[in-house]
Amino acid sequence: MGVTHTIGRRKTSVARVFVKEGKGEITVNDRAANDYFGTDALVYKVNQPLMLTENVDKFDIQVNVFGGGITGQAEAIRLGISRALCEMNPENRTALKPHGLLTRDPRMVERKKFGQKKARKKFQFSKR
Repeated sequence: MGVTHTIGRRKTSVARVFVKEGKGEITVNDRAANDYFGTDALVYKVNQPLMLTENVDKFDIQVNVFGGGITGQAEAIRLGISRALCEMNPENRTALKPHGLLTRDPRMVERKKFGQKKARKKFQFSKR
């Protein structure tokens, strides 16, 4: 089996995920996932598809991610890993789909409009 390449996106983050058989090491931008993501919650998000499909120690994962913040990056990586697992074994889809791990989250930041402070907030109105 070769290397499986997929892409995951969230907000402005883009993650390129390369999955191959191995010992279960996850490398994000040439750093270990535990070092790259400071909190356990973000590491859990990255590992979630592997735990649901019971493949925690079966694959080595190399990730290149850029854009956005670390939460968006973690969720982009999660989507990329989920897509790769489904590409390698279509039976994984039944485990991942109910948890919403195969759905691209379309929510983005709304643009700022001219004549306003922010996207929805207006400048203070003065009657006199």
